[in-house]
Amino acid sequence: MDQTYTLDGIRDFKGKYPKQLWYLFGTEMWERFCFYGMRGMLTVFMVSNLGLDDKAANLQYGAIQAFVYAFTFIGGVFADKILGFQKSLFWGAILMITGGFIIAFSPTDLFYIGISFSIIGTGFFKPNISTMVGQLYREGDSRRDAGFGLFYAGINLGALLGGILMVWVGKHYSWRLAFALVGIVMIISLINFLWRRASFGPIGLSPLNPDMPKSRRRFYEIATYVGSLIAIPFILIMVTKTEYTDLFMYIIGPVTLLYLGWEMRKFNMQENKRLVAALVFILFSILFWAFFEQSGGSLSLFALNNLQADFFGLAIDPNVINNSANSLFVIIFSAPLGLLWFWLSARKMEPNSVVKFGLGFLMLAIAFFVFYATIFFADADGITSLEIFTLAYFIITFGELCLSPIGLSLMTKLSPVSIQGLMMGMWFLASAYGQYVAGLLGAGMSSADPDATPLMKLHAYTEGYMQLGVYALIAGVVLIVISPFVRKLMRGVH
Repeated sequence: MDQTYTLDGIRDFKGKYPKQLWYLFGTEMWERFCFYGMRGMLTVFMVSNLGLDDKAANLQYGAIQAFVYAFTFIGGVFADKILGFQKSLFWGAILMITGGFIIAFSPTDLFYIGISFSIIGTGFFKPNISTMVGQLYREGDSRRDAGFGLFYAGINLGALLGGILMVWVGKHYSWRLAFALVGIVMIISLINFLWRRASFGPIGLSPLNPDMPKSRRRFYEIATYVGSLIAIPFILIMVTKTEYTDLFMYIIGPVTLLYLGWEMRKFNMQENKRLVAALVFILFSILFWAFFEQSGGSLSLFALNNLQADFFGLAIDPNVINNSANSLFVIIFSAPLGLLWFWLSARKMEPNSVVKFGLGFLMLAIAFFVFYATIFFADADGITSLEIFTLAYFIITFGELCLSPIGLSLMTKLSPVSIQGLMMGMWFLASAYGQYVAGLLGAGMSSADPDATPLMKLHAYTEGYMQLGVYALIAGVVLIVISPFVRKLMRGVH
């Protein structure tokens, strides 16, 4: 007889992790394989196969990544209001599979069409799986952070594999096969989810009133699917013409804040103070990702043009290091850092979430100062040390671990259940703005001169990294200073 899973039964798990977390871990891991594999390929592919210069590639990268994350907000809203998280995951996976195979059919001719499918697919997939992780736990369950830490390790295992394999296959074997891997791996992710779907019980089912006539429910669901397909030509136009990206980003943020304000009228003062605290984290995360996401833009091109293909005597593609070092370090150090937080907590010395955010920015600042320092190890041709470059990624990893997994958990802790999908979407929308600004920053550092030498590019990029280090340092100090005020708004959430 099949087991019937109830919400209380799921949340009454023994030990540190519910078994459903492992199923979500596997589903998200393969999706992140695709996302980070694609992220690591974008600028390299656009420069080497689409004929874009560095400046244009950075802007295009920022536009694509901005739309990927902006649509996580839209996907979160439709999951909250109509589809539920489970059907959103399924639909998102189907669109991503389609997008990967479209590009694989003709990478140069169909690149932007396939990317448009992937953008909307990720929007339906990404925020909702994180929200399902949060719903595995009761409010106040101290194991929630550990659960998100494990989930974050799954994200980075997929990112490590995708970051290594996809850019290597694309650069050294076949771009067509590299993009086909997106479709193949997302099929694995979807099968993993569908196989375990029953174990989630009521988590992620449609939020529509059960008493609503079946025909009306079906109409809302089909309208959502059709509407997302109709949006693809508009996404195509906005991605290919970055001036439309600017317009979109100017509109979506204010509209989102107005919508959140409308939703906040339903909640009491304590709940709204927590939402204001969540907005503080969201706004600062925009800055963090604007700097961090140089990884897929300017740092990817820096790896392509300015790094030795030698790591302590081992011949290795610098783009493979750029795409995988951070993920490898996250996998190695996320558990020890989590144990450090537990050790400090037992002694009542653990920094609160706001201070951790501030520490994340300080580590980010140090990392960019190290990226700048690569100029002192360069030869006369502007080719510099892969080892120093990797050291910067080692440092930046601890900044990420102080911010990103905690941010996912905080969105579920600080948000009322009825708008958790919306708030998770806003967390990723902040990433969209970060990606958008990352493209602008990367374009500002790079040269549109097709004859620019590696030495000229080295000077331009490292000077930009020094400036980013200074800005990150200022943001970290500000966060630490305002931490007592934000903690009051959080109303007991640590």
